[in-house]
Parts: sequence; C-alpha cells; structure tokens
Amino acid sequence: MLTFIICFLAGIGAGLGTGFAGMSAAAVISPMLITFLQLPAYEAVGIALASDVLASAVSAYTYGKNKNLDVKNGIVMMAAVLAFTLVGSYTASLVPNTTMGSFSVFMTFLLGVKFIVKPVMTTKESMNAVDAKTRLIQSIVCGALIGFICGFIGAGGGMMMLLVLTSVLGYELKTAVGTSVFIMAFTAFTGAASHFVIGGMPDLWCLLFCVGSTLLWARIAAKFANKASAATLNRATGVVLVVLGAAILAVNYLS
Repeated sequence: MLTFIICFLAGIGAGLGTGFAGMSAAAVISPMLITFLQLPAYEAVGIALASDVLASAVSAYTYGKNKNLDVKNGIVMMAAVLAFTLVGSYTASLVPNTTMGSFSVFMTFLLGVKFIVKPVMTTKESMNAVDAKTRLIQSIVCGALIGFICGFIGAGGGMMMLLVLTSVLGYELKTAVGTSVFIMAFTAFTGAASHFVIGGMPDLWCLLFCVGSTLLWARIAAKFANKASAATLNRATGVVLVVLGAAILAVNYLS
C-alpha cells in the first residue's frame, strides 16, 4: 500500500511537471522513491525515465494536435542534445566531483518564479517571423549546449530546454513546452533502455504505478495547458514549478 501511495504522489508531481512545463519526471520521482521506498538510486532513475517516456509522448501528442509543436527544429535539437550528452558524460568522467544534482532543483524553483513574475507572452506570429535558417542554426547550437550540460552534471534537461526555447529561441510558451516534451520522449526512452539493460528490470509494481500515475496526470495537465490562455498558462506553470522545486528540496533534505 505504501508503494502505491508514494508512486501515485510522485506521479502527480511528475505528470503535472511534464504536462505543464516539459519537466523530466526523474526530477520528482527519483528522490521520492529513494527517500521513502529506499530504492537504489540507479533503479529509481530507471523507473523515473520509463515514466517519462509515455508521459512525454502523450503530452507531445496533445500539444501537436493543438498545433503547439515544432517537429522540424525539435528533431534537429534532439539530435544535438543526444550527441552532446555523450560528450558531456565523457568530459565529466575525466573531472572529479562534478556532480551537481541540486542544480536542476534550484533551476526548477527559479524558473517557476520567473514564469510568475515575468511571463512569456511571445505570440506565434512573432515566433514564426524568425528566418528558418537562423532557427535551424539556433536549434543545433542550443541543443549542443543543453546536451553537454546535461551529460556533464547529469540533470536539468527539461528545464534547460524550456528556458532556452522561451528565452533564447523566442518560442511561444505552449510551443516551447510541446517541443520540449517531444524531445524528452526520445531522450527518456534512450536513458530508460540503457538503465534497464545495464541494471536489469526494476521493481515491477513500482514501475507500473509510477508510469500509470505520471501518464494520467501528464495527460490532464497537457489538455488543460492547451486550452488555457497565455497568462493563465504562465501562472499555472510557474506555480507548479515553484511547488515542485520546494517539494523536491524538502525531500532531498529528508534524505
């Protein structure tokens, strides 16, 4: 019963974070499974990444159906992210004590505050006015930077993508989240598959409960987000990120 409750609560946070902000489920699920169920860290991350796959995929489908997804540049950025994650991981292996797991937690909290205080009000018209070649180059460069940082510190992909897409590439918020979850579905699948191949299958009930809960709440959040106005979505995204950031900090403190 405890396993179900913890996994369901973790799934609520992860699903809302994914559906509203393209946030990786690993940021929420991993610390909760490690702290409250005493799962090994490697197994917890594998379960979190597996939960991310379907949640991100269903969110991306919902955003895409509402024409809030940039597939072309998303694929380019995804290729750069995946390639440079490997480069970042290799570089990190050469440098001692590079772990900065709390980085993504603080980033989540601060990004939430940013959306509340200074919302992203970019329109689709101004976003589409950017030259296609310029956008392509920006996607490659930003994807490479995000991938390298993720590989180097081992965290923060979803949040960095959202920040870069809205603040650097000038994406409208819904399209930024839609493109972010589209990329995250593939990166999470790659991560989950490698975790299961290397570490073996995790606790089956934990896996099923986390995947189911995350999928349910990601679907609910994505449907709400696509119908909400820009101002409402900024506020809702900000509140979700601030609450999740504070909750993860509290969980990390408990552990």
